[in-house]
Amino acid sequence: METQRYEQILSDIQTLPLSEQLLLLEQTASLVRNKATTVSKPRSIMELKGMGKDLWKDIDVDKYITEERASWSG
Repeated sequence: METQRYEQILSDIQTLPLSEQLLLLEQTASLVRNKATTVSKPRSIMELKGMGKDLWKDIDVDKYITEERASWSG
């Protein structure tokens, strides 16, 4: 967090009338609550199963691995 920016915002809020500070507080709390309730559930690595398989359809995997390993040793 940018401390300077945060402090500037806080300073600006303090200059508002109390009624506007309360309104800002309510609206900020609402935004935070909405964000907290829309956080997605944890994802599973298994959702990636099969992705990219079309990229490998014409490639001999054993040959590819052999060539890749050979490139490591120069």
